[in-house]
Amino acid sequence: MPWKEVDVLNLRTEFVLRVFESKVPFAELCKEYGISRKTGYKWKERFLEQGLEGLGDQSRRPAQSPNQVGEETLCRMVKLKLAHPAWGPRKIRAVFGRNHPEVELPSESTFKRVLDKAGLVKRRRRRASVESGRIQNRLEAERPNQVWTVDFKGWWRTGDRMRFEPLTVRDAYSRFILCARALENSRTQTVQSAFERLFLQRGLPEVIRSDNGSPFACTRAPLGLSRLSAWWLALGVDLDRIPPARPDQNGAHERMHRDIAWELECDAEATLSAQQAALDVWRATYNTERPHEALGMQVPADLYVPSPRRFEADELMLEYPAEYLRRHVGPSGAIKVHNLRIPVSEALAGWDVGLKYEAAKRYGLWFCRLRLGEVDLETQKFTAVKS
Repeated sequence: MPWKEVDVLNLRTEFVLRVFESKVPFAELCKEYGISRKTGYKWKERFLEQGLEGLGDQSRRPAQSPNQVGEETLCRMVKLKLAHPAWGPRKIRAVFGRNHPEVELPSESTFKRVLDKAGLVKRRRRRASVESGRIQNRLEAERPNQVWTVDFKGWWRTGDRMRFEPLTVRDAYSRFILCARALENSRTQTVQSAFERLFLQRGLPEVIRSDNGSPFACTRAPLGLSRLSAWWLALGVDLDRIPPARPDQNGAHERMHRDIAWELECDAEATLSAQQAALDVWRATYNTERPHEALGMQVPADLYVPSPRRFEADELMLEYPAEYLRRHVGPSGAIKVHNLRIPVSEALAGWDVGLKYEAAKRYGLWFCRLRLGEVDLETQKFTAVKS
């Protein structure tokens, strides 16, 4: 039977979108919607020529096509956009050209016009730009594995009301997402275990950039060292911590989190396992299919290679110059110097520190490559350097 007048535009829209999304044969799809194949082809052609506007009732005057692109190419453009709704025309065009080298590639403006006419371009509001106040000597990655960035994506709930909060790690140079996985919790041991697996797979970076939140940092410890970041230092990985309350200084990582929120969080899966599976697919697409303008429309996998710095899981022993006094930090975070017990930091518990003589009864306290402060034997106190 023919479509009823009520909701006719919604039915036509649903029909043409299913033409591109569904694997159901066209004839069966027309039968399902109660229309003839001739009518079905008519609405498909109008959609390709004029977008969603073409699905409404029109005058008898012949309509002109907005472009000279063939129907098969139009179908491929629309299908690719439907498969990646969050991608803009430039990314769609780059992937289209890579997937169909035999087709003469339409211009970017043609892609934009076709997708806009099809009602598939979502316009986002942009805030007025302000000066970010970046620190001037910030390290910019010039090669893979020079800088990794890490953070927890803000949590959301799955359909069964479980909390889903993935840990994300990203190579700053190639934009390759190394890890995007929800952990049982954000405790130090849990996160360290995740990094052990990652280091075994990808090798060690030169620098890890993080914010000041736990477990990456501890505001009460010298230089903000936490147990996790102390372990990174012991492995030979330097730290790059952004200033407090300045997520904009890790902006590329935050942008990746916005993409996750836009494409996954707003349409949460039913269970934790289903949500992780969806995130795995999204990460693979991001790394191997999604072109980036800053990479010359290459994908991250085109640039990323594992680090040549291999991770050894054996117990670490820190070495200091011969003139340093070596002292072991106890479980409570204290060291003993000349029979004096001096609290330093629980973040360093289990590690050795080095004491360098600086003046009468005063020593500089070093951990790995960092001078953390000064030990005064006269006052029996440790004074941390100002971060």
